[in-house]
Amino acid sequence: MAEVINALMKMVKPCWRPCVGEDQRCRDKCGKASGLMWYKSLANHVSGEFSIAVIQANNLLEDQSQVESGPLSSSASGPRGTFVGVYDGHGGPEASRFVNENLFNNLKKFASEHQGISENVIKKAFAATEDDFLSLVKKQWQSKPQIASVGSCCLIGLICSGLLYVANAGDSRAVLGRLSSGIGRVTAVQLSEEHNASFESVREELRSLHPDDPQIVVLKHKVWRVKGLIQISRSIGDAYLKKAEFNREPLLSKFRLSESFSSPILSSEPSISAHELQPEDQFVIFASDGLWEHLNNQEAVEIVQKHPRDGIAKRLVRAALQKAARKREMRYSDLKKIERGVRRHFHDDITVIVVFVNQVTTKRGCSILSRPTFR
Repeated sequence: MAEVINALMKMVKPCWRPCVGEDQRCRDKCGKASGLMWYKSLANHVSGEFSIAVIQANNLLEDQSQVESGPLSSSASGPRGTFVGVYDGHGGPEASRFVNENLFNNLKKFASEHQGISENVIKKAFAATEDDFLSLVKKQWQSKPQIASVGSCCLIGLICSGLLYVANAGDSRAVLGRLSSGIGRVTAVQLSEEHNASFESVREELRSLHPDDPQIVVLKHKVWRVKGLIQISRSIGDAYLKKAEFNREPLLSKFRLSESFSSPILSSEPSISAHELQPEDQFVIFASDGLWEHLNNQEAVEIVQKHPRDGIAKRLVRAALQKAARKREMRYSDLKKIERGVRRHFHDDITVIVVFVNQVTTKRGCSILSRPTFR
């Protein structure tokens, strides 16, 4: 039995997911742990290498993430490549954990049915994951009504056949590091579109979708919020803002709207972009909003360029924490001593995955159903 387990572990070695819980054996399998941080300094995927790090701030870790490298469909003859997922939960960990356990499997199912990867396949995977989670909410509504107020931002990347697909619902972010010819300087190129009410474009989109609701976005405590409740306009979950049947008792009153609604207030449909990888494209940083709250795009890509690959995701997390400490006029060493839960007053959960791209291997092994519009 031990030999079988060892063989299976070797097969899935390129894939990694942070563990939930306090089991040290679980942490060791996932990577390394240092206090509230879990990380894997450097590992291989089919198109290059990746580094990953997660720092916990909430009492329960609400960020989830995964890197899956190899088959991208349920068919043995299907496409191969690398899948990256960052799921930034809010209101609790249930939605992000659910997405972590189901989205990739849904993607593989639809990629197998359609015999390749496309924007349509990605949208179907998001929609199926959303439907499955809302079904879970309905099943648990009477015994666990607060699950209706739990949601997750969802950012994924797919690398195959020289293409990079990025799909995002929420305010996580994917940033490409591109080497500028002649000067040897890396330039940040944001690949994902964010859905946060702090952006005027998002507020205008919400107003156009809900023309009869003057309170669709509200400035509350100097922060723009959808219905005065939530900052993001797209997510998986948040059933209380998608189906009126979940916006009533026994849900807590702070989540209940005074008026009913007939169409979903939030959407689960991702924004999708496709990028044809070029020789000057060096790496992509996939990270939850917790990182970008403290580092801008250019700062992040310059940190990656200037330092060794080994442990680079952990270095980005540390840079964000150092900035968070300075904002509160405290030392980084003192911030590190603050326990989870209380730590949330200083920074959010942070997940960072840095994916380095090997231009030789990216040209192989993935079936693309239709050529997308590149950016």
